[in-house]
Amino acid sequence: MNATELKNVLIHQIAEIDDVSFLEAIKTIVDSKMNQEVLTLTQEQKDEIMASKKEIEEGNFIEQDALDKEIKEWLKEK
Repeated sequence: MNATELKNVLIHQIAEIDDVSFLEAIKTIVDSKMNQEVLTLTQEQKDEIMASKKEIEEGNFIEQDALDKEIKEWLKEK
């Protein structure tokens, strides 16, 4: 059985299933296969990520809510 034939068999079998939790499980499996794109990073990108992680560990960041408030205040001054 080739891939096209197998897909057709699966489509027909899945169409007969009414168990929502089982169908969700199948969807999870299919989604995981569809999202297997490999992301290749340059060494510079890897270094930036590591530097960012270090800054976060050292507390050098601002929470999104605080940043939003700061931006609103800054915009009021303009």
